Amino acid sequence: MIKIDKKESCCGCTACAAICPKNCIEMKKDREGFRYPCVDEDKCVECGACEKVCPVQKQEEKTCEQRAFLVQYKDDKVRLESSAGGAFTAIAETVLEKGGVVFGAAYDEKFQVQHVYVENKEDLKIFRNSKYVQSDLKNTFCEVKEFLKNNKYVCFSGTPCQLEGLNSFLGKKYDRLIMVDVVCHGIPSPFIWNKYLEYQKNEIPKVDNIRFRDKYFGYKYSTMSFVKDGKNLYHAGSQADPMLRAFFTDICDRPSCYNCPAKKRYRVSDMTIWDCFSVYDFDKKMDDDKGTTRVLCHTDKGLNVVEQIKDRVNCKEVSADKLVAGVKEMFESVKMNPRRDDFFDDAQAMTGKELFEKYYPITAKIKIKTIIRKTLLVTGIYGTMKKILNKARGR
Repeated sequence: MIKIDKKESCCGCTACAAICPKNCIEMKKDREGFRYPCVDEDKCVECGACEKVCPVQKQEEKTCEQRAFLVQYKDDKVRLESSAGGAFTAIAETVLEKGGVVFGAAYDEKFQVQHVYVENKEDLKIFRNSKYVQSDLKNTFCEVKEFLKNNKYVCFSGTPCQLEGLNSFLGKKYDRLIMVDVVCHGIPSPFIWNKYLEYQKNEIPKVDNIRFRDKYFGYKYSTMSFVKDGKNLYHAGSQADPMLRAFFTDICDRPSCYNCPAKKRYRVSDMTIWDCFSVYDFDKKMDDDKGTTRVLCHTDKGLNVVEQIKDRVNCKEVSADKLVAGVKEMFESVKMNPRRDDFFDDAQAMTGKELFEKYYPITAKIKIKTIIRKTLLVTGIYGTMKKILNKARGR
């Protein structure tokens, strides 16, 4: 029977709940809003399947030959809607064209983040743009297995820990499964996300989409944006928006994120995708400030997918070593914010407005910095300065 003695040892991947033959494990939220397995001991037969499937408890070191690419979707509209270069849309389209299904993180009607699957190209838009909240996987692992049993092509995207959980649950390789993990900074709490929605409650009823990484000012300075019918009703960058500030100061991540076992170069997925802000270091011609995706292939299957998408993307092969060099998010866990416990304690008693105004107030200094940054963006100076700073830091 699986027991979570330390919360940092559970990434919430749901593999234990999915594999239980008696369906006696339920993923329940704790006070911080993160889901953990809860066992109905009256139904449990002590088979041990839940312990054996846990990816945190059975970490394996592996190496493989890797190939690396920079990818930009040719349709600028799709690329601008995407967090980076739109590579995932291209990958997903190849699966759908074979009659397959695509799984990813999307909002429900109340902007709660959950994993769902789609079967039509038009629906892929729900997966575009980042969602800095741990998604509710629900029963998706079992759904994936059922589709594979019926010889369907399946593409599953998620954080590295979610992919490790799926891989462990399936227990074997499937030719028709394409696993795509996204390089992850850390996974914020759904509870804190709801506090933010409460903080923004006057805006929420007016919008049909929320973008964590909107390219309102271009790719190099993405903003939190609230969108209605394609128009921005609210936008603020990482210096001003309280949810982005909470995210980048690591105050509300899942405990396992502070010692993440999935931070490594060689992964169980077929391919890893993430941003390439410094595309100018690889090819200055690709630096158009609309977004670029780094794609690292771990398997022949992943490499084959890249070959299949080349007619719908601009693609450049680069050195795998150079692609991953200096990418802290791939190798290093986030450091716990010393105010984390106080933040979550206050979140229990405070409204969203009270919480974010206490920890992330919009001061006069922040307002001035935001005005300066926007001015630099409009004049084009910001991008040049960022290049210089990144080169100075060795990025």
